[in-house]
Amino acid sequence: MRLAIIADWLPTFGGAEHVIAEFHALWPEAPIFTTVARHGHLGPLDQADIRTNNLQTWYRLLRRHEVLLPWMPRTIEAIDLREFDVVVSSSHAVAKGIIPPSSAVHVCYCHTPMRYAWEMEEEYLRDFRVPHMLRRAVKRTLKQLRRWDMTTAKRVDRFLANSKTTQERISRVYGRESTVIPPPVSDRFFLPPIPDNQSQIPNSYFLAIGRLVPYKRFDLLIGAANALKFPLTIAGTGRDFSRLKALAGPTVQLLGFVPDADLPELYSHARALLLPQIEDAGVVPLEAQACGTPVIALRRGGVLDTVRKDVTGIFFEEQTVAALQEALGRFERAAFDPSAIREHARQFSSTRFRERILSAVQKSGQYNRR
Repeated sequence: MRLAIIADWLPTFGGAEHVIAEFHALWPEAPIFTTVARHGHLGPLDQADIRTNNLQTWYRLLRRHEVLLPWMPRTIEAIDLREFDVVVSSSHAVAKGIIPPSSAVHVCYCHTPMRYAWEMEEEYLRDFRVPHMLRRAVKRTLKQLRRWDMTTAKRVDRFLANSKTTQERISRVYGRESTVIPPPVSDRFFLPPIPDNQSQIPNSYFLAIGRLVPYKRFDLLIGAANALKFPLTIAGTGRDFSRLKALAGPTVQLLGFVPDADLPELYSHARALLLPQIEDAGVVPLEAQACGTPVIALRRGGVLDTVRKDVTGIFFEEQTVAALQEALGRFERAAFDPSAIREHARQFSSTRFRERILSAVQKSGQYNRR
């Protein structure tokens, strides 16, 4: 079986890249085609056969893949896949738009229909500080991307969704059925010993992890920590770092970049993971639970598939300090069993994820040959 892996872009090693890494573990000889890549910053993918195209030269100059989005559809369509029997794409933007050979089967693991085009247009304009004089032109481009995104859904033989939220969106936007396979949590997060009582760990803290961008709402967590004086540790980098640092009070610590190897200990010593954003799926709450750490999350998106109310975490209803404060009060009165939390997370392990993906791809190939 000649198989190719397709990624939207590879500028860093985040949640979508973890999925690509699992694909690479399943098919280590398969080349990974993408629009742009930042070699040397991709963890286990740095040794993979990553193939880029003409946009890579511009990416080296600009160092921002987002500004190249209008040219990515043409770049992804130009990838020559004639030698492959199976194409597996990991897509939240353009990867699903590749043009597979007529004899090949295309399985798409969809993180979400293209956010920039469908549901985050205003956030895109704001977060990337698009000048007002250019916004009309950018909106026209996003409209064109929506049309392209709709037509390319026909190039996929089988959709796999990372959550029920994404499954519903695939049905609504593309009119296609899909199978839910939640994202993987690396087996190493199941290794650290679980403390007997997280609340009694010296210098324990509430934890938030992720890219520091506005929609993640880390400013909400900082506001709550400043008001309630609880210890909050935030791990991650991003363009919102300086603003969040300025907001942070004396009980808030911003760690910046934390190596993957250090994350299990960081999770396991936290009292709880705080998740105030809406994520289509998200591997962070799974990593926390694998370490036996409960989750306090906004009741929206992918956490509804992976967090069990009052068993592995607590939900709150609104992105407000008051709602988070009320949830923290319930958390203080609740009791969680770290071993039960870890056991719940095992169904989302990398090993289980690979089994599900391999089965889905094999069945899709057999169906295509019939």
